[in-house]
Amino acid sequence: MEDELIDSSRLSLPRKSVLPGAGFFYPDEFDEERAEERAKEKLEDASVAVVTDTDADGLGCVALLREAYDAALDVADFEDRIEEKLADDEGDDEDEDDEPALAEDDDEERPKSPVALMGSSPYSLEDDLQRVADYAPEGVEVYVCDLCPDKFEYVEEELAALVETAGEIHWYDHHQWKPEVAEAVREAGVDLVVGESDEECSTDVTLRELDYEFDERFSELAAVTRDHDLWLNEDERSQDLADYAYWTSKEEYVAVVGAYGADLPPVVEEYIAHRRVEKENLIQAAVDRADLKTVGDWTVGVTYGRCSQNEVADALREAGADAAVVVKPAGSASIRGSDDFERCHEVADLVNGGGHPKAAGCKPDIYDDMLDYAHHWTTQGATTKRVILRAFEQVADAVEKAEAEAAADDEDDEGVETER
Repeated sequence: MEDELIDSSRLSLPRKSVLPGAGFFYPDEFDEERAEERAKEKLEDASVAVVTDTDADGLGCVALLREAYDAALDVADFEDRIEEKLADDEGDDEDEDDEPALAEDDDEERPKSPVALMGSSPYSLEDDLQRVADYAPEGVEVYVCDLCPDKFEYVEEELAALVETAGEIHWYDHHQWKPEVAEAVREAGVDLVVGESDEECSTDVTLRELDYEFDERFSELAAVTRDHDLWLNEDERSQDLADYAYWTSKEEYVAVVGAYGADLPPVVEEYIAHRRVEKENLIQAAVDRADLKTVGDWTVGVTYGRCSQNEVADALREAGADAAVVVKPAGSASIRGSDDFERCHEVADLVNGGGHPKAAGCKPDIYDDMLDYAHHWTTQGATTKRVILRAFEQVADAVEKAEAEAAADDEDDEGVETER
């Protein structure tokens, strides 16, 4: 395949909106080989390893840990790099979550921190835990941040291997944990701390749990990160943090927020403004192709495209949706709720995913070959939309059944009182 065919920078916006980033088209074997190489490079001399989600919340945890362990990288090098990007007018550093390992290539010649950053996701968590067990020195201190396994069996073997290697394992998160999963992780020998998902982000939990006197900028960083991660949207800086974490390399984000906190330097603000022009166009494209569906008592907005899902969800709520589904070209989907719909995690759990009551993610297991993906792109996610809407219907049926049973119980109680 010619490189030009998968180069996003060459695509018009309408085409870019419906196709995944270049990393999607690389074979998993190639990507896994690169991930193994990068993991070994990062971990071989590390005293601390952090396995974390790569959004602003997960990376905020890394910034705190590097500060606590006096292991921050020099921010000046990264600021120079941003200046170069602006001068070259580069469009993309990372195309969403489609390019996990390849996007780190630009950090290859940069100094390594003794607090190694292992970017992960719910879909690669077990692999990344195993890489730390395989490549980190014996006795390494390990932190897992902003990640939650749906089932303990998904990480059981890898966590056992890590326990054999690590000196200590700390796990800081704020997602909705199933009690049996949390209990099993703790019984495996992990210091698991789960914050209140509607009150704290994982950066909050890390800030609270680390035995270190942090400067005020880190407390502010946690507060602004929480503002976005919990969808409060009360601090305009929180969207800048979220966008910056999404657009740039993980190491750059950690270095910059570690040095400046939530008040990003002018060069970064300029870079964000530059990228935001295209972002707004992609958001509008997704909003324009959205449909509103009635499921039970809820109105569900459903759309497709490469875009920032939170802003699209906001627009769909303004259009009358109680919940929003944004299907991505790579096959995954984001589910966002509202005060009238707090069951996103229940829907996602039915389609190979999980998350929070008001925000969750999933990737339905429906892609058997490239023809399925071709159909996905040319129909703008038609099959994925149907599968997720069917999950909404299942949740609606369960709610209706539970309400009917509760009403029947109330009638029985009233009948008993009448007889008395």
